[in-house]
Amino acid sequence: MISESRQIPGTEELNIKEEFKLRYQKLLGSEYEKFMQYSTSFIRRSIRVNTLKIGVEELAGRLQADWKLDRVPWCNEGFWIKGERLDIGNLPEHVLGYFYVQEAASMIPPVVLEPKPGEVCLDMCAAPGSKTTQMAAMMQNEGIIVANDISGERIKALGLNLNRTGVSNAVIAHTAGSQLSKLKIRFDRILVDAPCSATGTIRRNLKVLQMYNYSTVNRLASMQKGLITRAYGLLKEGGTLVYSTCSMEPEENEGVVTHLLEKEDSAAVEKIGLPLERSACYTEFDEAEYDSRVKDCLRIWPQDNNTEGFFVARIRKV
Repeated sequence: MISESRQIPGTEELNIKEEFKLRYQKLLGSEYEKFMQYSTSFIRRSIRVNTLKIGVEELAGRLQADWKLDRVPWCNEGFWIKGERLDIGNLPEHVLGYFYVQEAASMIPPVVLEPKPGEVCLDMCAAPGSKTTQMAAMMQNEGIIVANDISGERIKALGLNLNRTGVSNAVIAHTAGSQLSKLKIRFDRILVDAPCSATGTIRRNLKVLQMYNYSTVNRLASMQKGLITRAYGLLKEGGTLVYSTCSMEPEENEGVVTHLLEKEDSAAVEKIGLPLERSACYTEFDEAEYDSRVKDCLRIWPQDNNTEGFFVARIRKV
């Protein structure tokens, strides 16, 4: 599939930080070169149809005259889109909120969460809103979503995107995750798409290769453990928590899930059955050992499906 995405100019002589290179050679072994080949190629553009405003087939019919559309197999509303123009964000259909420009792997967490109409849901790190708007469409604008983010600047984009896509069942909250317990609400479903080192998004931001710092990974992992623990405490019994990152680091993924499993006896990891290629999760790396149940989480590298890299865990409060 790499032939569909030509290499980004200048990446042949890209200056890769030695710390990153050694780390990812160890993580990937013989797959390292393939990982770098995909990570330095242009990513396929993709969109998600906003069914709050238009049907999937109706929008596809409007676009097919000028664009080639290929379905994203794990999201019924998702399409890879290819055409002569690059500015798909300027299309009238985008301005009207008929679709959201969203990377195909980014569509996975709400699909795994499965929010239903009438439920009470939390998007803990919501801005700029791609997953909140996807959740609202899945819920048919029925029930409620608390869309929270700690960043004031990102909240602005969240509000604009909710308005553009016609979301009417979301309430925006601007606070730290630790403060959400003051709402005295227990949620049916919670999404924690956590801030992370973003090492799965190199093909959209080559600076990751120069900015990589393992101490930052550890700092982020500590913050992520706090987020997942607080989120779990806000779940109803029988509720579902989805934890996700666009990081490839075991400390930010398997390590965070292991932390929750060690703290909460009632937390159960559920298998994720989606039609995509996946890689094995880490049950150990370097000197760290992770709970064997993390093998049921979803880990995809960029080379698995020609997307961004992503990690997703689905956890039930039993």
